[in-house]
Amino acid sequence: MLTDADHALLSLLRENARASTADLARKLGVSRTTVQSRIERLEKRGMIRGYSVLLSPEYERDLVKAHVLVTALPKFAKRVEAALREIAWVRTLHSVSGQYDMIVILEAPSINELDTLLDRIGALEGVERTISSIILSTRIDR
Repeated sequence: MLTDADHALLSLLRENARASTADLARKLGVSRTTVQSRIERLEKRGMIRGYSVLLSPEYERDLVKAHVLVTALPKFAKRVEAALREIAWVRTLHSVSGQYDMIVILEAPSINELDTLLDRIGALEGVERTISSIILSTRIDR
């Protein structure tokens, strides 16, 4: 069970995973030792699995992003997932209920590259069909 203090710490780390323990302690109103021990406890419990990089808006702005809805034949679903893991431009893969089995979030440096990626995903063994939507803008990103 996470405490309110744990949730507050996780929220601050989501904003800036590189924040110093001194900064985190100041914002939370606790000691640096308390922050460090909470982080270590959350890491040991598997609540924090790693730290990430947030890319600059300038870099992100130049990427073409798309959501790809994928229907996979049931006996090939694991193979499709494994193949998608190997594609560096796949940012997120969701398993979903409903008409489609997966939602793939892609990023590519150009429309041409995105087109190639979409063809590559559609040609994977076990992929029955795909529908893609290119993201024009992001209105909310939390």
